[in-house]
Amino acid sequence: MTDLDEAIAAVRADVAALHAELVRYGLVVWTGGNVSGRVPGADLFVIKPSGVSYDDLTPENMILCDLDGTVVPGTPGSDRSPSSDTAAHAYVYRNMPDVGGVVHTHSPYAVAWAARGEEIPCVITGMADEFGGPIPVGPFAIIGDDSIGRGIVETLSGHRSRAVLMQNHGPFTIGVSAKDAVKAAVMCEDAARTVHFARQGGELIPIPQEKIDALYNRYQNVYGQSTDARR
Repeated sequence: MTDLDEAIAAVRADVAALHAELVRYGLVVWTGGNVSGRVPGADLFVIKPSGVSYDDLTPENMILCDLDGTVVPGTPGSDRSPSSDTAAHAYVYRNMPDVGGVVHTHSPYAVAWAARGEEIPCVITGMADEFGGPIPVGPFAIIGDDSIGRGIVETLSGHRSRAVLMQNHGPFTIGVSAKDAVKAAVMCEDAARTVHFARQGGELIPIPQEKIDALYNRYQNVYGQSTDARR
């Protein structure tokens, strides 16, 4: 087995296992949602097959694609259709070279904010830590081509947030790895839920920008163990 084969196998195993986290945290229903991971050192990524139950996902039925979103023929899973969001993931990988993982969910509270086309304001310290500010809204886009990917890249380029709420659709998150993107998806839903509850009780209290900056810097550069790629 070559180094590339080993890298692909590792990403297949990682991406297959991470889909269980979407179920565990209540971020998806039925077969909706997806996780993908970039293969280090290659213009390739791994993504789930379309319409397959989460209980049936295995490393072998994950699908290997190039950065145009084309399935690599003759590889395990290549007889299946990849996720309907594959073109969006591919566009992100082509245009954001530091991104190693992309996640899409239909988590209910985040989708509710997306349905209103409203960003989630940064009014809790956990959001400042994780996202460095509000979670922005991206444009409405139709599934099937790279329109969603373009909206993700346009919205998140130059933004500290690793999550975007695509209008009338739901959240997409990015990360340095697939695991990091899954963490962002979990934290996005947590923020969406908490801020929703807070707003039902009264007016939200904004955090001053300099405090947001300080919290973000501490969490990203001081918190946790020095070996963590992303806390």
